[in-house]
Amino acid sequence: MTFLTKAGLAAALVAGSVTAASAFTACQVTDTGGIDDAGFNQTAWKGVEDAMAEYGIDGRFLESQAESDYEANLNSLLGGGCDVIITVGFLMGDATKAAAEANPDQKFSIVDFAYDPTIPNVEGQVFATDQAAFLAGYLAAGMTETGVLGTFGGINIPPVTVFMDGFVHGANYYNMKHGTDVTVLGWNPDSKEGLFTGNFDSLDDGRAFAQNLYDEGADIVMPVAGPVGLGSAALADELGTDKLKIIGVDADQAVTDSEKSDVYLTSVLKRMDSTVQQVIKQVMDGTFEGGVVVGTLENDGVGLAPFHAFEDAVPAELKAELEEIKAGIIDGSIKIGM
Repeated sequence: MTFLTKAGLAAALVAGSVTAASAFTACQVTDTGGIDDAGFNQTAWKGVEDAMAEYGIDGRFLESQAESDYEANLNSLLGGGCDVIITVGFLMGDATKAAAEANPDQKFSIVDFAYDPTIPNVEGQVFATDQAAFLAGYLAAGMTETGVLGTFGGINIPPVTVFMDGFVHGANYYNMKHGTDVTVLGWNPDSKEGLFTGNFDSLDDGRAFAQNLYDEGADIVMPVAGPVGLGSAALADELGTDKLKIIGVDADQAVTDSEKSDVYLTSVLKRMDSTVQQVIKQVMDGTFEGGVVVGTLENDGVGLAPFHAFEDAVPAELKAELEEIKAGIIDGSIKIGM
């Protein structure tokens, strides 16, 4: 391996012996779920991996085992040759802000957070996940046999509760359209009160919370708690999908949790891989300006995963309604929460 000074690197670039892409490094700091959480950390890292494959850049990550690791991990990357530092998760908002303001020449991007006012060297990545979760709630209301749905979150923070808001509103919209009375347990969008495990890593909690909702009649449950939801999927696998189905979040969990793929009716996708790759490209192109990028149904930043094992079980009429509702959300004729 050859090490170059800045002057030597510049000369090499001119001579063509080193490409601009190979001199570019994207770095990521995960939240506490870990890089292989089958959710938002893993999906965000996929964006780095996609950029590595497409642009020939380098990428590396540091995992946070606890919230106390955020500042230390960020500090270890500063001055370490990262052209952009990507932090993952709402809970990293304060640590990212402090590092960005102390290092104005370093470019940052944070997933699931946006600053008001914006910070010039930080691009926030936020997602209208209530749009996709609205579709999931409508789907679940159309598929339930018991007339009871359930949801729970990891922590009561906006990137979690926005899923839950959309899910409840989607089920309510189904009731309005069909004259049904499907109930959603676990979240009240008006009072902002509901069920939360208090963590994003305990599979035992995922099992216990899903069991409690099942015991109260829910036959479809949407956990919004990262790897915690894997515990819910394990319960559904044991009970059988005629008793309990799961709606995943963030990634297509029928793919990322492939051993339990048959329990997932669908997943509410937050395409962080796409927005992460977009930010990396902006930094590489010199078009990075900070601010906010928003993923929506319209720009494919959010969406529903395929039905996989349930493709034939979801009625054609319900599929058609979902397409109509998606179009209505995009053109503004359907207002979420109204």
